Amino acid sequence: MNKGKEIMELLRPNGGWVIYGEDFDSIQYFDDCQPVTKDEFDDTANRINNLLEEKAILQTTKRQALLDKLGITEDEARLLLGGN
Repeated sequence: MNKGKEIMELLRPNGGWVIYGEDFDSIQYFDDCQPVTKDEFDDTANRINNLLEEKAILQTTKRQALLDKLGITEDEARLLLGGN
């Protein structure tokens, strides 16, 4: 995945934008998407690895909470969903 896209997905997860590569100046906005500032973009770029790690931990926690609520294991969930 390209870093520019990852940054924008963190800053504006609901979309309304397109970016080409990692170039801030290439961002195009659509609909009612609030533009990001250069400082906001650069700050997120500097913190992206930590932010993505936090996001992954949150997703794992949510997934495990759902599995616990259902009373099944991850392997059982995969089997139900037809995955390997």
